[in-house]
Amino acid sequence: MLDHVSDTHTGDHRDARAPGLAALAGLVADETRAACLLALLDGRAWTAGELARHAGVAASTLSEHLGKLVAGGLLAEERQGRHRYVQLLDTRVAQLLEDLAAQVAPDPARRPRGLRATTAGSAMARGRTCYDHFAGRLGIALTDGFTARGLLSGAGRREERAAGFVLTEAGARWFAGNGIALDRTTRRPLARACLDWTERRPHLAGAAGAALCRHALDAGWCVRIGSQRAVKVTPAGERALAELLGIEAAALR
Repeated sequence: MLDHVSDTHTGDHRDARAPGLAALAGLVADETRAACLLALLDGRAWTAGELARHAGVAASTLSEHLGKLVAGGLLAEERQGRHRYVQLLDTRVAQLLEDLAAQVAPDPARRPRGLRATTAGSAMARGRTCYDHFAGRLGIALTDGFTARGLLSGAGRREERAAGFVLTEAGARWFAGNGIALDRTTRRPLARACLDWTERRPHLAGAAGAALCRHALDAGWCVRIGSQRAVKVTPAGERALAELLGIEAAALR
């Protein structure tokens, strides 16, 4: 009887996804690699040297970590001359990291030490890129603006939020009418709810969120500030968002 019980718990009955999940968890579990992955959520390609300085480790150490992340399917790399550039492999990796990071958001009661850290934290909370879409108070203001005008559904009642966001027909017309192209060539959803780790509410992600972010940066509605993911809305952006989405400037500052 004991032999029979033991047989039913051998590896033959283990979920085939277990080794892959364990390997993925191991890649993210290292603090240096986690710091690099979070930095790359700004959606841009970084050089190995930039990531080494950001993570506070030697270039040789960082190179070893990057090799593991590339081999593990989390990063893509490209070499140009002496430089090695890396970025997140795709939106699926970014979504995974966003979801994991939202579960371990810093304790609001623990304030950052020093003026520089406090200023950077305030800028990130006000507005930042979350891979290829906007987050922070800016991301929430945009999501609320879309919802109030019937351009986005599923951002209201709790039971609706559980099902995610849906870009309405009016929303699709809004994008087309403002010359913002939506990528419909992939299986990526037009709209997706992404939990915001500073606001503790979902903001707009997906193809629509990415298209809006790209257009806002290209049109000069928003500009990147500092070396992190922080962005700020320009006066031109304040006017555009007030006209197009009814968002008050105070909500963007």
